[in-house]
Formats: sequence, structure tokens, C-alpha cells
Amino acid sequence: MRFFFENNVLDGDLRELTCAGTTVPLQPQVFDLLLYLVAERARVVSKDDLISQIWSDRIVSDSALNSRINAARRALGDDGATQRLIKTIPRKGFRFVGDVREEVVTRPVPAEAGPVSPRVATDRPGIAVLAFENMSGDPAQDYFGDGISEDILTALSKQRWFIVIARNSSFTYKGRAVHIRQIAEELGVRYIVEGSVRKAGNRVRITAQLNDASSGGHLWAERYDRELVDVFAVQDEITERIVAAIEPQIHAAENFRTRRKQPASLDAWDLLMQALSHYWRITQQDHAAAQKLLERALAIDPDYGQALALLAASHMFGVHLGWAELAATAPIAENAALAAMRCDHENAWAHAALGSVCFSTSRLADALCEFEQALALNPNFSLAQGYYALALSYAGRSSDSFEAAQKAIRLSPRDPSLAIYYGIAGYARFTEQRYDEAIALAREAIRHRGELTGAYRVLAVSAGMTGDSALAAMALGELRRTQPNISLDWIATQLPWANDADRQHYLEGFRRAGLR
Repeated sequence: MRFFFENNVLDGDLRELTCAGTTVPLQPQVFDLLLYLVAERARVVSKDDLISQIWSDRIVSDSALNSRINAARRALGDDGATQRLIKTIPRKGFRFVGDVREEVVTRPVPAEAGPVSPRVATDRPGIAVLAFENMSGDPAQDYFGDGISEDILTALSKQRWFIVIARNSSFTYKGRAVHIRQIAEELGVRYIVEGSVRKAGNRVRITAQLNDASSGGHLWAERYDRELVDVFAVQDEITERIVAAIEPQIHAAENFRTRRKQPASLDAWDLLMQALSHYWRITQQDHAAAQKLLERALAIDPDYGQALALLAASHMFGVHLGWAELAATAPIAENAALAAMRCDHENAWAHAALGSVCFSTSRLADALCEFEQALALNPNFSLAQGYYALALSYAGRSSDSFEAAQKAIRLSPRDPSLAIYYGIAGYARFTEQRYDEAIALAREAIRHRGELTGAYRVLAVSAGMTGDSALAAMALGELRRTQPNISLDWIATQLPWANDADRQHYLEGFRRAGLR
């Protein structure tokens, strides 16, 4: 169906909005919302309708919903004051009130093609999660190990980095003594997760390990001892910790594997893994290297959503740390993030990257919405959790920000980005004028990552506010080394506070630290 109104054409089949023949860029979720409002224009669409149809009944904040409505209005040249096309009906919902003409479009059916060649970037590693072995000697306890295995499988499936073998295939090996190499060959995977559960009274011991099937070696192993006060809470916690540990281990293993290949034989996945390795090193030089590798990956496969999302995230990371100019970089990053979502609208990295663009361009409500969407798609996505915490701080929600940063730290105990989350937690404490805690958290961030610009900012302003001139001078010196362009003007104009009082508080900290 194609809808015509004013000077616009909304094409549901092509998923395209044009105005006077020019394509209007829209985030996939905003397009879905607009299409739904136009199609249902004969009635008032309630908030519950939108949550059901657009968000698939996920929990959505009012700010997230309103930011999507406002984005749809902006795309049509409408706004909340005039409500020329999208009208808010108080306490009822929303209705599209423009005059619309419908047209059923008949498009030619393409001729039947031969076998489709595989996508270039399909060399993603496969992972199988085997049923955790019940070591208790009580068959009635099988459900607990099976539940953990299924939760790990589900959580890994949300990562989008890996091909995860379905439960019906991986659980066929339950109770059978089969070598992991045979399992890997039969399932076509490189990595296998296995483990065991032993219950005794109200205690449980869970072991888990990640195996590289090609070498037969263990990449990671851990043991967890817990009291079974709440079975499901324990199951959720152990699943979260195992998944958080597995992802970086596989990335490291894949990066090591790609570096043993000849440069001429690298495919898009190999280049992506090498780029990710540079991305986590958090230096200007490494991010420049990552971007070059991602551009090479996209030259091989222009529709590689994960590479597009990582490219956008890398560009915006440089903006926030002062390595790149906002005006020149934000459009590049936004285009890449939107392209990633067109490839896969459930790519959590794409939503996180777009959230970073919205954050740095002072669209805080949109930023929070994108980060919330990323976390809805992948609740174990620590980077999105950390960025969400940062956006909450700049939105004036310091307490929520600190809690969100603590969750990112808990999600990511071995993640290379752990230092970032400590820095964000430190900034949240600074905004609450809890300067000693902010200093301690900033120092912890620097202990993990000595080149982290954001941590030196927090350390400098917190030391400035406490009157510790020696610490402030040291922090400011390190900050100038990692961000040579730092100035009061850069701070005042490049960071997106919702409240001017927060901006002035930060500037005052820098003035007291000695920045001019």
C-alpha cells in the first residue's frame, strides 16, 4: 500500500517516505509508527496500541514514546504545537488527521533465480550451548541445569555477533559421551559452551566453560557457588555472568584467529574482529585503525550491519572524547547507524550507535529512547548500559545514572570497557556533589585504562571542587595530554546538558582545577 498526503508519499512496501520526490530519512521504528498511524487514521490510537504494535509489548517509557511521535512529526514538517498531521488526543492517544489518498501498488514479481550465493560476511562463528550436566544424582533436578543452558542460549542469540545453534539441535547430546570436536563438526560450530550443576541442600555449585572446538582447548572456565534462596534469581544472575564473560573471550579468540591468516585472505568478518580489537583499546590511533578496517569490510559487503553499527559507534566515541569534530562527524555516524538498522532493525549495536549520535547532538530524549531500545533487544549489552547511564546524567537524573553505571560494571567485570563505566559512575557522583566518591571512581577507571579522557575530566573537576590543587593539576595535565583541545569553550558548547546548572557546575570544577 502507498499513502499520499500533502506533498508526501509513504510507501509501506519499499519502507520509504518521500517529500516532493526527495527521500526523508527515518529510523525504522519511527517509520513503523508513522505507517501504523496513517493506516489506522480512522480512529484514535492509544498508547497501549502503539506499545503492542511498535514495541511488541516491551516496557516503554513515556519519554521514549513521545520522542518517536516527535520524530514522526519532524519528518512531516509537523510539530507538537501545530499538530497539523499527528494530533494528540488528551488522555486517549494519537490520531493522524491529514487527508490521505491510498493506492494499491502492484509490483512485478522477480523471475525465479538460481541458488543465492552466500553473503560475504557469513563467516561469523557458530556456538553451541550444551545442556548443563546434572551432577546431583537426582533426575528431578534436570530442570535447573536445562534452564541455565536455555537462558545462556537465548542471551547469546541476542548478541548478533554469533550464529547460535538452536536448542533442539544442541540438546540432542544430553546424557551422551560425545567428544566436542565431533559435536562441532556435526553442528558446524567453532565454539561450545558446556557446564554442570550440583545441588546439595540449599546450596548449588555451577561450573561453565567455553571450548574452542578446533584446538580442543578451554578459552574460559569459571565456578559459581550460591545459596538457593530464589531459584530464578540465581539462574538469572549466573546466566548474566556467564554470557558477559563469554562474549569478550570469543572476540579475543576470533581476533587471534584472524591475525594468523594472510592479509589477502581476510573476509569481512575477519576485518570486523580486528576492528573490534582496536575499538576496545580506547585510543585515538586505535579508533582510526578500527575505522579503516571497517571501511575495508564494508567495501567487501556494503550491507554488513554489524560493521556499519561499529563504524558509527567509533566515530561518535571520538566526538565525545574530543578527537573528532561534532559537526563533521555526526552526519557520517548517523547515516551509518541508520544503514545498520535498515540491514537489521533489531541490531542493538545500531540503536546504541544512533543513541550516541542523538546524545552528542543534544537530542537527549531520543538518545535515552535508543539506549532503552538497545537494552530491550539485548539486556546484557554492557556498552549500551554504560551509554544509557551517561545520558541519564546529562538529562539530570544522577541517581538513576549511578545505578545504571553500577549495572554496567556488574555486567562487564572483564570487559575492556570497564574503565568507561567507572568513569561514568564517577561523573554521576560528581553531579550529586559527592566529590570524594567521584575521585575514587575516576581513579579506579584510570587504573583500568590510563588513557581514558573522560576519567581525567571527572578527576580534574572533582579535585577542583574539593580544593586539592595538586591532584587537580595532575589530572588536568593528563587530560591535556589525552585531549589537547580541551578548553572551557569546548566544554560549554560540545557537551549536551539538559540543565544549565549542571553545565555551570562542571565548568566551575574546571575553573577551580585551573583550566582557562
